[in-house]
Amino acid sequence: MGTGSNNSSPSNRRDNSSGSNFFKSILFFNSNSKRLSDDDSPRPIPLLSPIANSVVSRCSKILSIPTEELQHCFETEQPDAVKQPSTYARNFLEFCSYKALHLVTEHTDYLSDKEFRRLTYDMMLAWEAPGFDNEPLDTETASCSNHEVEGEDGWSLFYSSSTKMAVEVDKKKTVGPEAFSRIAPACAVVADIITVDNLFDALTSSSCNRLHFLIYDKYLRMLEKVIKAVKSSLGPQSPSRLELSEGEFILDIDGTVPIQPVLKHIGMSAWPGRLMLTNYALHFEPLGVGLNEKAVRYDLAMDMRQIIRAELTGPLGARVFDKAVMYKSICVTEPVYLEFPEFKGNSRRDYWLDISLEILQAHRFIRKYNLKGSQQSEALARAVLGILRYRAVKEAFHLSLSHYKTLLCYNLAESLPGGDAILETLSSHLALLNASPSEHDSVGPLNSKQGLKLPVSLLALCRLGIMSENGAHINEEAVDVALDVRVGEVNPLEMAVKQAKQKAGRVEAAQATVDQVKVEGIDSNIAVMKELLFPVIESFNCLQVLASWKDPWRSTAFVVMISYTIFRGWIKYVLASIFVILAVLMLWHGHAKKGRQLNALKISAPPQKNAVEQLLTLQDTITHVESLIQDGNIILLKVRALLFAALPQATDGVALLLVLVAVLTAVIPLKYLILLVFLEAFTREMPLRKASSDRWLRRIREWWVRIPAAPVLLIRAEDKKRK
Repeated sequence: MGTGSNNSSPSNRRDNSSGSNFFKSILFFNSNSKRLSDDDSPRPIPLLSPIANSVVSRCSKILSIPTEELQHCFETEQPDAVKQPSTYARNFLEFCSYKALHLVTEHTDYLSDKEFRRLTYDMMLAWEAPGFDNEPLDTETASCSNHEVEGEDGWSLFYSSSTKMAVEVDKKKTVGPEAFSRIAPACAVVADIITVDNLFDALTSSSCNRLHFLIYDKYLRMLEKVIKAVKSSLGPQSPSRLELSEGEFILDIDGTVPIQPVLKHIGMSAWPGRLMLTNYALHFEPLGVGLNEKAVRYDLAMDMRQIIRAELTGPLGARVFDKAVMYKSICVTEPVYLEFPEFKGNSRRDYWLDISLEILQAHRFIRKYNLKGSQQSEALARAVLGILRYRAVKEAFHLSLSHYKTLLCYNLAESLPGGDAILETLSSHLALLNASPSEHDSVGPLNSKQGLKLPVSLLALCRLGIMSENGAHINEEAVDVALDVRVGEVNPLEMAVKQAKQKAGRVEAAQATVDQVKVEGIDSNIAVMKELLFPVIESFNCLQVLASWKDPWRSTAFVVMISYTIFRGWIKYVLASIFVILAVLMLWHGHAKKGRQLNALKISAPPQKNAVEQLLTLQDTITHVESLIQDGNIILLKVRALLFAALPQATDGVALLLVLVAVLTAVIPLKYLILLVFLEAFTREMPLRKASSDRWLRRIREWWVRIPAAPVLLIRAEDKKRK
């Protein structure tokens, strides 16, 4: 920044805030640059619409560059692809906007100045109507009387009365998603290219997908308050007694209000305290009379197999309230439950779950792609800025966002189908970043015109005063900022997110159909399952009829056909034939339906039961399942007894049988063994074999009953939970 305060005249200037001082002095940021006067006011460009000319003129004043020179820079610096006549006006507007925003955001308090918010919103309006053939705005005004910031020569930084080009934001004018996604990410604090669409959806949830200035202005003002709250915890006036490591700072604190503490549960014990999230860990500081314990740190940066998820909790270990976050790692002996009591809902818990997972997943991303230096800091800075935006939206509009609509980039990548492609693209993007010219060779070839790239999110945190540039090892001289938006280009991150969201849309549509067909009640679900498995059940019943030999001619024909198939070695083609038949049926149905909706499956509903009858049915089902599990355990225990010769005579017989089977398997071809097993199993009910088969089955059951079960000793673990 320059020496504007030395060259300006306080007597003819209004000074209302530090943000206003910045915008007054930005015109003089370079003492050697030529100052513009009323006579040198920016001239309109015929190709642009009135609102676009207004924005370009304000950018020209911020940069202290005439509009003609800006246009010349655009034509010489940008490739021919972005200078096509159909997109020239819009791309030139983007070029001016990005350069101006890069300069404006060098100051710490730019979010506090309404003229900055008005300028960025006008940029979005101009993006939607950049050309001269676009319909102009309904209202034009010479100045902004309430918020005009005047320079030394009597004209406003953003609105010039001499050019008659300033355009007040009309309350009827709104911004669409494309304009927002092209302008907002140019300021890393305002939006991230990965979550910009979700941010727009959150801001326009009640305005038919169009963004009003009042909503945008409220969001930025709340974002400024959140940033100030984070900065207030950095100095000696911090409300916590934490011993933070170098580069660690507090992102949010909960439990400071006595009537709304955070409860920490371990086993059956619980005590209140304050929970703090930093960019590296969760810290819990116990509160109460006589408690002098230091805050407990739960690390999120190291690879300790951490698990963070929503969990039920309650007094004395009871699982009653769905308002807790569970933390588990190899460094804690028991899971830690952090409960967020509130009278209605669990939004408090959901917020802390989301932001804790964001920091955890950011560090996992760093470890997975082995990021170091400025790349690591940039990856973590993205998570930090996402949390600040999430907190601002939550406090300003009290919104509850789903996983697919989250404002946290790493959470979004984890929740979207194919989200790993987003992280891979992000890692490729971070590979172009360097902290110093000495590291230039470590990232491969770069565009010679672009040179070294600065991390945009990390740089934004440094400019806001949350991180120091010395600690971040950033040198802004003679290097380019790696903006997520480029003039006339689509960021690969944006493409990866759109592809993942398309898959997510199909997943949500499929899940909606799943939710629609869910039925309640055990009887109803059994009826649905029987109807769906009707072809399988009927096929099994037909096989049972054939195996019972009630119709000897059909059974004989079936045995001969299957035996001949096995003997000829055609059995391997049977499964392939079934797959081919199923594929042909599916293709035929697809051709016959031609996109028509599938007819609903009609099922006869069972008689309705009251609550008591349903409980009795559930009890009977559980008892039946328990009996099946017991029978399975008994079989396994008897097999164990045979293996360890609990009954030596039976064990000897089984061993001889296994040896005989092994010899037969080694000597006889496999197809003959399959044929032998099939004939033995399918001809048991044959009249010639029925009597002998029944006798042998009886002997086998009697032999099995005589096998003792191996003993079992249940050892109860001692209850070590603290009372």
